[in-house]
Amino acid sequence: MIRSMLYATDLGLYAPLVMQHALELARTFDADLYVVHAVEPMGLFAESVLQSYLDEQALNEFHSQGLNTVIASIEQRVLDSFREELGDEGAHDLDRIQAVRVLQGDPSQVILDQAQKLSVDLLIVGSHSHGAGAETPLGRTAARVLQLARVPVYLVPLVERRRKGDR
Repeated sequence: MIRSMLYATDLGLYAPLVMQHALELARTFDADLYVVHAVEPMGLFAESVLQSYLDEQALNEFHSQGLNTVIASIEQRVLDSFREELGDEGAHDLDRIQAVRVLQGDPSQVILDQAQKLSVDLLIVGSHSHGAGAETPLGRTAARVLQLARVPVYLVPLVERRRKGDR
């Protein structure tokens, strides 16, 4: 029985397609839907550039408030994309969304941790981030989630890949 699902979004080009699948599954199973997006930690180079321009207090402020602002902005962007996709008739579907979380960390680990923490019954992910020119059948995050998930994973393939295979 599927009562709750976690939709992991990369906010990339194919995110609206994966979102449509997530919403349809939530409707079909009359399930709660959680949404997660992972923000990878800042790299060493970016960190060293900031350290050279900011004193320690300003750097600490940037890390705490800057990251919180970015996360709040991304959460709002995800909710806005759901509202846009659903239109005026989709208010009931918006009620299915229990939470939108943007968390910092390795994307596959963030997804798996949230799936466990929320005790969801199904994970929904896209097969690959950044579709153009992808020569591998699965992205790193999707492959890792498939390998380590303890619940079923609904994997949405990229449209371009399916079209290429049809030729």
